[in-house]
Amino acid sequence: MSKTAYEIAATLKMLRNHHVVTERDRDFEALLADLLEVDEQGQLTHVPIRETGGTETRGITLIEGSGGGKTTTILRALRGCPPLQNNPETGLPRYLHVKVESPATLRSLGAELLRKLGVDTVSERAKVYEIRAMVRHRLAVMGISVLWLDEAHDMFKSATSAETDNMFKMLKSLMQGEHPVILVLSGTERLSLITSIDAQVNRRFSKLRPAELKFGVDNSRLKSLVEFYARKAELKAEIDEDTVVRLIHAGRHRFGRCVRILIGAIRCALQDGSDKLRQEHFEIAWGREEGCDIAQNVFAASDWQSIELADVDDEIYERERAAQQKKSRKKSKAA
Repeated sequence: MSKTAYEIAATLKMLRNHHVVTERDRDFEALLADLLEVDEQGQLTHVPIRETGGTETRGITLIEGSGGGKTTTILRALRGCPPLQNNPETGLPRYLHVKVESPATLRSLGAELLRKLGVDTVSERAKVYEIRAMVRHRLAVMGISVLWLDEAHDMFKSATSAETDNMFKMLKSLMQGEHPVILVLSGTERLSLITSIDAQVNRRFSKLRPAELKFGVDNSRLKSLVEFYARKAELKAEIDEDTVVRLIHAGRHRFGRCVRILIGAIRCALQDGSDKLRQEHFEIAWGREEGCDIAQNVFAASDWQSIELADVDDEIYERERAAQQKKSRKKSKAA
């Protein structure tokens, strides 16, 4: 029996809200717990652990390609950490989530941080160092223990080395002083490449890079997940191993992307009035997502393994980075 548009929307919302706990979730929660003080009863507190003679905190970088599920993992961990849920003095959480907008500068990032901290207007005449001092002050006033900068790779798109150096200085300053915070940075592989440039920044962070899904190793787990989601949508999953490995490839070997494609396929099946989830539904959903023709559709092409799937943003960055390195080498030889 076909579902109404309302029933389909409700089913899809239920599937999107369902969170599958993975090793990445457990690893991030453990890293976060390791950065917080423990009281005499053995319970976590909101107080960051200070190292280097009590002068600075540590942070976490979560590195994964676009659509992998970074945001969901971090948000779930922060919301599930009791000591970070409520500051009785403000009635607000002790963590702050800020998505870095591209292109980002120290001024634009500082202004966004202040807006999130309750300061709506920043004078155009304010110097960058003044904005940075205001941010540190507001973090202390609001009792923030964890500052999460999402899409943090966009902090380093500036073409000038001076701006990049200043970004590094800003990150270090937030983790030092009278009210240092635990800094969480999430972003694509580009974030790891850039932060590794500054040794002082790099050593302050624990790195979490979720493993990619692998053919054979993860087939059974992913097939079970497809069947589980299909049952939740009152569908019977008629898929085989071929569909599963195509799904891994189509999702760039990332769990989050595979789940998104799966939900899209279920949408197609429900809108089609089918009571079964088939490979053709994955084909339609992925074709809409990628905007590709049938020959480049992973779920339709016979030689699907030869279809190369790149992440545009990181691909552009790597191309620009390679060109810059080549230019630098030429200068060095000329000198």
